[in-house]
Amino acid sequence: QVRLEESGGGSVQAGGSLRLSCATSGRPASGRPFSHVAMGWFRQTPGKEREFVASIRTSGGSTYYSDSVKGRFTISRDRSLTNIYLQMNNLKPEDTAVYYCAAQQLGATDYNHWGQGTQVTVSS
Repeated sequence: QVRLEESGGGSVQAGGSLRLSCATSGRPASGRPFSHVAMGWFRQTPGKEREFVASIRTSGGSTYYSDSVKGRFTISRDRSLTNIYLQMNNLKPEDTAVYYCAAQQLGATDYNHWGQGTQVTVSS
């Protein structure tokens, strides 16, 4: 099965930085190598719906950001296309959330693989 594992979360003061990593491994049920069309980061706080943060297209590498993080966060990937990163600068208390890595498998209509999440806490 496909696995996504996040790392890099933690606690930081407002204005600080963190870098999240997401590593993919395994194969889909078909047994074929895992092919995805996009990978992204989402976040969720208690009592709220999960929200989109940033994404990167597998083909071409186009990136997209939510308005709330644009200019502060940067999504990137490695050349193997199996790992993505989220550089978070100038963090604000409202960025506090559990951050999830996600992947949209080739042929899927939406993100269909998710990590377990990593906590990011920003104190004022």
